[in-house]
Amino acid sequence: MSNRPRCVVFDTNTLVSAALFEHSKPDQALRRALKLDHVVLSPPTLDELAEVLERGKFDRYLTPGEREEFLEGLIDRATVVEPVESIRESRDPKDDKFLELAVKANASHIVTGD
Repeated sequence: MSNRPRCVVFDTNTLVSAALFEHSKPDQALRRALKLDHVVLSPPTLDELAEVLERGKFDRYLTPGEREEFLEGLIDRATVVEPVESIRESRDPKDDKFLELAVKANASHIVTGD
């Protein structure tokens, strides 16, 4: 087994769950990946995450400032990669951006609730 860090992609719903619910499985997975592995994001995945985190329905869980802090902390600790290849394989076309990121970053894992 290699000691080299794995490259990990998280989908938006998993990251939102990690932000909203401390000690949840998504939060544990994200914390572990940030500590031991290499988490990658792309401009399209970041845009979607920022848009979702702005939704008012999350106000009862976290303040807008706490959500902003989560996003900024994630950006500081992850690597942003610009995918170059278009992939059209997901049953939900909005998820193709995660496959594009995984291919570009040569990711070993995609963490998703799907």
